[in-house]
Amino acid sequence: MDEDISLEVDLGIVKKRSFVGVLALTSRTFLVQVISFASTFFLTVFLDPRVFGIYGIVSASIAIFRNFSDIGLAAALIQKKEQITKEDLETTFVVQQTLAIILFAVIFGVSPLLKRIYGFDHSAIFLLYALAFSFFLSSLKTIPSVLLERTLRFNLLIIPQLLETVVYSVLVVIFAWRGMGINSFSYSVLAQGIVGLIAMYIISPWKPGFTFSRQSLKKLLKFGVPYQANTFVAMAKDDLMTVFLGKIIGTTGLGYLLWAKKWAEQPLRFFMDNVLKVTFPAFSRMQEDKKELKKAVEKSVFFLAFLTFPILLGFSLIASDLVKIIPRWTKWQPALLALYFYCFNSAWATISTTMTNLLNALGKIKTTFKLMLMWLVLTWVLMPILGVKLGYNGIALSAALISVSSVVAVYCAKKNVDFDLPRSIGKPLIASFFLGIILFFFKPFIFNLWFSIGLRVLVGGAVYLFISYVLVGKELVNDLSKIYHEFRKNK
Repeated sequence: MDEDISLEVDLGIVKKRSFVGVLALTSRTFLVQVISFASTFFLTVFLDPRVFGIYGIVSASIAIFRNFSDIGLAAALIQKKEQITKEDLETTFVVQQTLAIILFAVIFGVSPLLKRIYGFDHSAIFLLYALAFSFFLSSLKTIPSVLLERTLRFNLLIIPQLLETVVYSVLVVIFAWRGMGINSFSYSVLAQGIVGLIAMYIISPWKPGFTFSRQSLKKLLKFGVPYQANTFVAMAKDDLMTVFLGKIIGTTGLGYLLWAKKWAEQPLRFFMDNVLKVTFPAFSRMQEDKKELKKAVEKSVFFLAFLTFPILLGFSLIASDLVKIIPRWTKWQPALLALYFYCFNSAWATISTTMTNLLNALGKIKTTFKLMLMWLVLTWVLMPILGVKLGYNGIALSAALISVSSVVAVYCAKKNVDFDLPRSIGKPLIASFFLGIILFFFKPFIFNLWFSIGLRVLVGGAVYLFISYVLVGKELVNDLSKIYHEFRKNK
């Protein structure tokens, strides 16, 4: 792997590996996404909203501490234009592990406070410790992961992620089915962390070193600190708000909210996360070629819109029928309105997150930081007010309202790269509109609800694909053909 440290990937390789990376991440995670999707569904059957609320508070608390274990050094290694050195890697490793150990001890110290505020029992506190240990294990994977991302070897990077997801998803469902409640998450998280760590070092061998270079650290911090400042703001906007809301609306109300948010974000987790994982290092390598970067941005936005818009709209329109399919799932009916608001939020997120990803890749960290501050202020102003007045539905409504401010992120990104956003999202929006019409009006009177939903989805999907082919058929076929051939050549 030492050879990879100094490897400079030229633009042609970047473009090829970007194509291959996106396809590898989406195709090879398909089975895992199906398993993850199924596990989420079964967990919502076996567990009640209160358990989801407790898990949300504990995991958000750990996420807050996790932000202090990284000062943006990993992102700085990926974004760095120059070759990365052994000193860079070992300095990053030493700093991260020192912070992780300190924070691991701090979590133990604050656990009695959380227990007193939220009335947690022993199982909730054990979950806190399990998540704390898992984030320590995760920090040990940073350098091997950076080495793979730096050279765009996502076909290898995905293997530990596959194993982690499969282990966690299978175990958590089995434990929940056996009635283990909160402990279902605790034992599954521990198993996931151990398996992921072992797999990462097998796939990307790296011998930990303990060199500490002040000069190397200083250079990395120039990008890392502003980058991590954005992460801190995101933490205050999301995770800290989750902990705060748990006290306002209670664990049951938070459970409804997290259920709605979880399902609305499923398309983002499958498609957007994979695309962004590839585009950050790819955009970083394309910084000097604005023409190619413009094309790459437009393609990534189109790809995300084409895949996520119809799913979000279609899911919103059939959700009220879906919760009736299984008797034990009707308990989530109170969360439907929140689901609609979060689906609207997710549609905007496909655009705004791509914009901030682009700005970060270009090194415009200060701009991203200002955007994050804007969203932080909007979140802490709207959510508590609407949460007190309207409960968890008010919080979901505020998320939908805040998402519209993503137009500011688009404006900031266009000042650096003159991409054509309407061209990228216009046609997927039109095709999604026709999909929505079909799903809204086409409701066959069939006794079997499963068959009725399936028929609506098939007809709606066929209409969406037909309209898409009419609008962008030739271009879409050419792009898919190009990606397929690049993937075949680089397997």
